[in-house]
Amino acid sequence: MKMNGKTWKYGDDIDTDVIYPGKYLVSFDPEEAAQHAMEGLESGFSKKISPGDILVVGSNFGNGSAREQAAVALRSAGISAVVAESFSRSFYRNAINVCLPVVELKGIHNSTDEGDEVEIDLEHGLLRNLTKKTESRFSPPPPFIMEILKIGGAVAYYKQKAQQEACV
Repeated sequence: MKMNGKTWKYGDDIDTDVIYPGKYLVSFDPEEAAQHAMEGLESGFSKKISPGDILVVGSNFGNGSAREQAAVALRSAGISAVVAESFSRSFYRNAINVCLPVVELKGIHNSTDEGDEVEIDLEHGLLRNLTKKTESRFSPPPPFIMEILKIGGAVAYYKQKAQQEACV
């Protein structure tokens, strides 16, 4: 699994109210959620990004409430992956559930500038900054998380597992 895109950079302690403000929780429509992604930090964020772009953030990304809509909003807006110094555990799990790859990589915030073109190779644990011609290594996701991402998220993964077990 490889992703390639332009980076958008934000700092530390970005909570789910910033990623997807609570006032929009009345709807769970992914297209509507996309329109409000990162609205707490940057109005019109979803209109500025291109499909495949990558979010680079500091530490403790996605803290606050455990709303899955925050990850859905980013994925639906076109973000192909989030690379952070660290994630809240609930955001990390929600992102995997909705098929938004997340990479924890110490030092990424200081080594990447907004607008850099980066390539992420999840299976090999490699992030290439094509703009700066640098490479950084990270621990690739465990095989079961790669399976979840490859099949399209947790719901699809567990449906497939249930079908396989039913055939045994």
